[in-house]
Amino acid sequence: MKWSVDGFASLLDKGDGWTYSRVFELMGYNWYLKLNPRDKKSGDDGTEYVSLVLQLDDLSVKPDTVVKASFKLLIYDQAYGKHSEHQVRHSFQTASTSSGASCMVSLEKLKERPSKFIVNNSCTFGVEFIKVKASKVSTTSETLFVRKPSVFDEARTYTWDIEDFFALKNSGHSPEFEVGGHKWSIGVYTSSDGNHLTLDLCMKNTDGVQHDGSANLVEFSLAIKHQEGGNHWKATGRSQFTSNARCWGWTKFISLEDFKDSSNGYLVKNKCCIEAEVALVGSSKMK
Repeated sequence: MKWSVDGFASLLDKGDGWTYSRVFELMGYNWYLKLNPRDKKSGDDGTEYVSLVLQLDDLSVKPDTVVKASFKLLIYDQAYGKHSEHQVRHSFQTASTSSGASCMVSLEKLKERPSKFIVNNSCTFGVEFIKVKASKVSTTSETLFVRKPSVFDEARTYTWDIEDFFALKNSGHSPEFEVGGHKWSIGVYTSSDGNHLTLDLCMKNTDGVQHDGSANLVEFSLAIKHQEGGNHWKATGRSQFTSNARCWGWTKFISLEDFKDSSNGYLVKNKCCIEAEVALVGSSKMK
């Protein structure tokens, strides 16, 4: 799986944070890559690293099943073939769906010459599977284009006022709202462990992206607003929305204990307010 990021400088300008590839199928399982071009090692001197992670998609995780995988994470040298490689062995399972952050190379080294990791503002990442508990091998590739900021791509904010949170029972969806020509909704659920609130953003109409093989890179945040002027409980992400991955969010957004404590200001007299900020910042094509 090769993942080319076109407009790499624009991604660097967005600072520290994880960007997700679209979900792809290889070796009989669904995966996605996570990229942080400004990661930092704990206890380090502040040096920035380009980190890459392989994640097994939740839909491919089955209870009591371990997917043992051996693979290489790569950053491609586009001229001399001196790729940056990191070989990983990991047992993917319900409690561990991520290979863990791999600080591949310092950002300074990635930019230096005469290496050719970045060519024409494009950088290519990938994963090469060596062995997985699956019999069939297939190959696919994706090109991600990160747009330069413009007034047309500015984030739009939608506010969902919930008058009676407990009337939602265990789950609920906001009314639909439109951003970037697509309709969206906010989902709120009780987590599988029963101790947290799950929040996600869902693209409602994915017919367009399904037919032409494209995906939308979306930068978004979800927040439970403090109703008395305090700090909101907020999380921010940057993910690709497609027909087979139309919802992204956080399974353990906030503990139910903290959410229900009225002194925290998030749930007051059964009322709460959830805010979504959404911007389309790029697109991709799968080959």
